[in-house]
Amino acid sequence: MKLNPIDRLTRGLPHSTRVVIDWVVTIAGAVLIVLALKAFIVNPYRIPSSSMEPSLHCARPGADCQAHYSDRVLADRISFRFRKPTRGETIVFKAPLLARERCSGGGGTFVKRLIGLPGERWEERDGIVYINGKVLKEPYVKPDRRDNRTLPERVIPKGQYFFMGDNRAASCDSREWGTVPRKDLVGEVFAVYWPPNRISFR
Repeated sequence: MKLNPIDRLTRGLPHSTRVVIDWVVTIAGAVLIVLALKAFIVNPYRIPSSSMEPSLHCARPGADCQAHYSDRVLADRISFRFRKPTRGETIVFKAPLLARERCSGGGGTFVKRLIGLPGERWEERDGIVYINGKVLKEPYVKPDRRDNRTLPERVIPKGQYFFMGDNRAASCDSREWGTVPRKDLVGEVFAVYWPPNRISFR
């Protein structure tokens, strides 16, 4: 019978010592696997504000929050290495410096809806978004969550992306602080894993 490397290294040690070493190696291996998954493949995030309500919940008593617990989501960190981001995806990205300065409670990462792609013309009229002069259909934005803002047309620069929250009236987004470069996109949100009654794949 072939022995695994740990058994070979610990051969001759007392049984209790071998058991302890085996457990330590197993736990350390599991931790390394989790850290590798988190760093390169999937990462968890918490929804801290109401900017994505009701698509993603934040917790009361926060303003406009609908739930008792904030949604915890998983973001795929690998797919954007092989494909371009698509309009309508919910994406985690590194917040620009201006966003951290202007958005109340803004942290290092944001979760928003991708609205405008590189080279497109974006504008908002009475709360309705237009892309290249045409109304953008947005079933994820509820009527009572729209604002009535009118903002002039902007051309989205090459390699940049324009983000907005689904809760337009309470979202600090690209309208306030501009676009996000491709290199700062972390990944698409593909699942809600907490709380249990919200578990779903997107």
